[in-house]
Amino acid sequence: MKIFGTDGVRGRAGVDITAMVALRLGIAAGIYFQKHSSGNRILVGKDTRKSGYMVENALVSGLTSVGMNVIQIGPMPTPAVAFLTEDMRCDAGIMISASHNPYYDNGIKFFDRSGFKLDEDKEAQIESIYHNLDSTHYYKIDKDIGYSKRIDDVIGRYIVHIKNSFPKNLTLQGIRIVLDCANGAAYKVGPSVFRELGADLIVINDSPNGYNINENSGAMYPNILANEVKRLRADIGFALDGDADRLVVVDNEGNVVHGDKLIGSLALYQKNRNALRNNTIVATLMSNAGLEDFLGTNGISLMRCSVGDKFVMQEMLGNHLNFGGEQSGHIIFSDFAKTGDGLVSALQVLALLIDSKKSSNEALNPFSLYPQRQKNINITKKIPLQDIEGFTDFTKELDSKGIRHLIRYSGTENKLRILLEGRDYKALEECEIALVEMLEGRLNHIL
Repeated sequence: MKIFGTDGVRGRAGVDITAMVALRLGIAAGIYFQKHSSGNRILVGKDTRKSGYMVENALVSGLTSVGMNVIQIGPMPTPAVAFLTEDMRCDAGIMISASHNPYYDNGIKFFDRSGFKLDEDKEAQIESIYHNLDSTHYYKIDKDIGYSKRIDDVIGRYIVHIKNSFPKNLTLQGIRIVLDCANGAAYKVGPSVFRELGADLIVINDSPNGYNINENSGAMYPNILANEVKRLRADIGFALDGDADRLVVVDNEGNVVHGDKLIGSLALYQKNRNALRNNTIVATLMSNAGLEDFLGTNGISLMRCSVGDKFVMQEMLGNHLNFGGEQSGHIIFSDFAKTGDGLVSALQVLALLIDSKKSSNEALNPFSLYPQRQKNINITKKIPLQDIEGFTDFTKELDSKGIRHLIRYSGTENKLRILLEGRDYKALEECEIALVEMLEGRLNHIL
């Protein structure tokens, strides 16, 4: 059974992600990284879920049993684990998090020694080892058993790194910001960064208790932030998700900025600063055609890739580019980060606002979007789409009507995701209703 999805291993804690799964993954990852690295030191971080204690202890037991030495850094953002893995000369990094999912889920993400997420081939090798742990010859004895130690002061390294991504000639003094930490991994580091740069900062949802991560807060519920931005007359609001690799922005009028408009605004800002490599960016198949038109009129090319920030990063690396992102809020500035980083992205948005001398509502609304319809269908089994009766004919009909479509299974949840895009909103709505009805009927019949 395949255990890796779009972004590492993820599922219900205690059901899909059990102590035994984490233990075996620790053993398998330890075996893999010892074969493909020069040392045996690995960094482990986590977000604020209560189940993180169970997963962390089991994972560390597996790693040390095969001779890996482990550095545990406690609750830290996913991009911090990516940065610190390279900065502390570790052979690999592991983040325990289910990102934007509810508290009862958890997950495990792997990074190589340079801080990049593992590609599918490397994940497959770990998975193969995981499924074939049929002997004990991997386990170490005596002095070869690994050790684990917890280091609590690495937060300072990451804060300095984040602050260095902000232009040194700028200051945040006089800018009122509302920051929603989603009761997640950035509840300490996020406020520290903005305060040290001089912002007038109001922080919400920064009191994690193990169960409230992403609960009516953060990037998944930006309307909470929008109300606070309006009430407090702030210049801008930033919402992070549970592991702080995603950013959602609210402008000064309380509007949630669409992810594609955010990407377009930042791309043009980078180009105008001569900081956009090859005048090209990467976005996913989910991004609106309005973004592509806007970029084209401003001399910027758009390359598309599969959904998932690791695929954005792989496309950027393969084409020597330094900017890309997903409309969901994963934005990558590869000059400063090896994965999506909500804090880096927020500071670049602030630099844009300061340089433009415009309000966030003016600066982050540069073009109009084509109508889109998005729908998620809960499922229990991921049946190949081409095996669903009528599916291929329906997509051909969509093509004939000029409707762009992306229909795929989620790599992190038991959902079928539907995206339809076109110029006629009424036609989109009618097609979505018919498509959902057809899919739910066929899937229920099959099951």
